Amino acid sequence: MRNNPLIPKSKLPNLGTTIFTQMSALAQKHQAINLSQGFPDFDGPSYLHERLAYHVAQGANQYAPMTGAQALREAIADKTAEIYGYRPDDVSDITVTAGATEALYAAITALVRAGDEVICFDPSYDSYAPAVALSGGVLKRIALTPPHFRVDWQAFSALLSERTRLVILNTPHNPTATVWRPGGYRGAV
Repeated sequence: MRNNPLIPKSKLPNLGTTIFTQMSALAQKHQAINLSQGFPDFDGPSYLHERLAYHVAQGANQYAPMTGAQALREAIADKTAEIYGYRPDDVSDITVTAGATEALYAAITALVRAGDEVICFDPSYDSYAPAVALSGGVLKRIALTPPHFRVDWQAFSALLSERTRLVILNTPHNPTATVWRPGGYRGAV
């Protein structure tokens, strides 16, 4: 089956075992609290189960609109306005996804084309590389400097080119949990 011409070669890159897989296995082996991923190791509260069952019984069990339920998008826009003083348009500016990996994949594949360069800061979340690769992009990595995991902006500037299409910035940074200070992005502009 390996060389079957009827089965196209996978576009997924050979990623091997990710750090998150390794950390989860170690946490399980040593019965430690797993802080490497965002999933609980306990069941949800019973009142939540009851509310979910209620809404399923009321018919709220179909596919949501592609961009997310309108009431949820409006609530997100309102909360954003409350926190940041800017209200994004709930129709054109907000898309609800099933999780961060889906959101990142959608954003990266929407923006990156074959040969485009994407800069990310290492250590980095393990879904960036496959999304960039599937889009035909080239991932350029810059190491954050421990112990505070700050950016060397001169090294960053050296990576910029005419092919740079996307720079992935997040705070708190995943997986270091470093929170960017006010003005911390100035070197990226």
